[in-house]
Amino acid sequence: MGLSVVVSSFFKALGQLGDRRFRRVLWLGIGLTFALLVAAYVLFLMFLNWLGAAETVQELIGPVSWLPDLITWSSFFVMIVLSVFLMVPVASAITSMFLDQVAHAVEDRHYPHLPEVPQVPFWDGFRDTVNFLGVLIAANILALIVYAIFPPMALFIFWGMNGFLLGREYFMLAAMRRIGREGAKQLRRKHAGTIWLAGTLMAMPLSIPLINLLIPILGAATFTHLYHGLQK
Repeated sequence: MGLSVVVSSFFKALGQLGDRRFRRVLWLGIGLTFALLVAAYVLFLMFLNWLGAAETVQELIGPVSWLPDLITWSSFFVMIVLSVFLMVPVASAITSMFLDQVAHAVEDRHYPHLPEVPQVPFWDGFRDTVNFLGVLIAANILALIVYAIFPPMALFIFWGMNGFLLGREYFMLAAMRRIGREGAKQLRRKHAGTIWLAGTLMAMPLSIPLINLLIPILGAATFTHLYHGLQK
């Protein structure tokens, strides 16, 4: 039953990706994510300058005029590599501020008989987003160490860890709208395996560039359907 409701929820969500409200949330999430990554890169360069990285290396190997440029370009490539791992968590967390709109769009189309629920207040959504962002970034940074220790298992660790985190977050988002935080926690514990499975299904495309940017939207829609399916 768990697998069938997950697959059904996923394909229902996939069929609604063209929804205007979905596209609006997608572009907001992408725009804010790139802005945050650029800001992080600028802060990283400022940190290198504050450390005096170029001067330290020149003291060891002698004067090299191209060294500051090398460090700058090297830092850029480091940020690009890190963004492969960090951009998705950041995008997921930022986009989650707006995912209540995705849930509304899903329920308007598929569950029109349900009573309206109030929009999540902006600051409540912002607080949850900051908490989720902190957990995601910390987990993915720590996972970089595990990837280095167990390279052959890196992809599976990435899927499993992010599947657990995404499943937990998106299910809570969908369920809290209808049954509150405590009710959502109880239902999540009851169906923990199914929710992790659905989260892993969301996490697997995270390693595919560009496609991964759709995952926050697809995840919110899938877990809205999953919540209603499990409630039945």
